[in-house]
Amino acid sequence: MIRAWAWAAVAVVWAGAGQAACASDEEIARYVADYTRLMPAKALSVGASMEEARCTQAKLAAALEPVMGPVVGYKAGLTSAPAQERFGVTEPVQGVLYEKSLLPDGASVPLTFGARPVFEADLLLVVGDAALNEATTTEEAMPHIAAVRPFIELPDLMLDPDQPFTAATLTAIGVGPRLGVMGAEIPVDDPAAMHAALGNMTVRLTAADGAVLAEVPGKAVLGHPVQSALWLMSKGITFEPGDVISVGSFGPLVPPAKGKGGAQASYIGLPGDPSVSVTFTE
Repeated sequence: MIRAWAWAAVAVVWAGAGQAACASDEEIARYVADYTRLMPAKALSVGASMEEARCTQAKLAAALEPVMGPVVGYKAGLTSAPAQERFGVTEPVQGVLYEKSLLPDGASVPLTFGARPVFEADLLLVVGDAALNEATTTEEAMPHIAAVRPFIELPDLMLDPDQPFTAATLTAIGVGPRLGVMGAEIPVDDPAAMHAALGNMTVRLTAADGAVLAEVPGKAVLGHPVQSALWLMSKGITFEPGDVISVGSFGPLVPPAKGKGGAQASYIGLPGDPSVSVTFTE
C-alpha cells in the first residue's frame, strides 16, 4: 500500500491548485507502460513546481506498486554540490525505493536493466525506531538507526534524451528508482563510533577488473551521510521502523558498460571494511 506521506502530498496539491497540477492519469499510465517495457519515456511535470512534482511522484508510486511492490524506503538525490550546480538547485531531491528493487549482494542483473541504466556507490540506513523523526542533528539521529548496509544503486534515468531533465522532472519520476544491490547489515551497536566512522570513511567504487571508478569521502554526502535522513524529514517524510534510506551517491553515475562485467563498492573505515558487488550479464 502506498505510504500515507504520498497521499498527503497529493491532497495538498489538489486542494491548492486542482488535479491539473499533478500529471494526468493518462500521463502516468503511459509512463508506467514505458517503465515496464524498459523504454525511454516522456518527462512528467515539465515546468512544474517541486510541490507539483512531488504530487506526481506520489501518483506514480501508487501506479507502480503492482509492478514494483510497495514503497519500503526513501532516497535523497543530488546530494553533492556539483550535482546541485548541474541542475540549478541548492538542495537535494527526494525519491522512493520499492520492495522489488532491492536485491541481495552479488546479484546478477542484465547490462540493459533499464531504459537508461546507470550505477553508483550509495549506502542504506535502516530505521530502528520512530524516535528518529524527533532528531535534529546527525548525532541525535544515530541511536535510532538500527543498521547501515553497503548499497550499489542501479537507477534508471528513464527519460528520453530529448526530454527536459530537471530537478522537477527527476523528482516526478521518484529520482529514477529501478534496482539496487544490498550488502549485509552492519548493526549500530555503538552509535557514537558508527557516526564517526560514517563521516570519516572512504567509499571506493571499482569495476570488475579492479579499475577504480570513484573514491569519495563519507562527508561528500551533505557533510555526513545521516544528514540525508534529516533532510528527508524536513520535506515531510515520517520514518517507520524498518524503512530504508538511500543517502545518495558517493561519486558519479556510471554506465553499466564501464563496469566491465560488474562492480564493487567498498566502505573503508566502516567496521570490517565491508563491500557489496553486482554482476552485469549480456
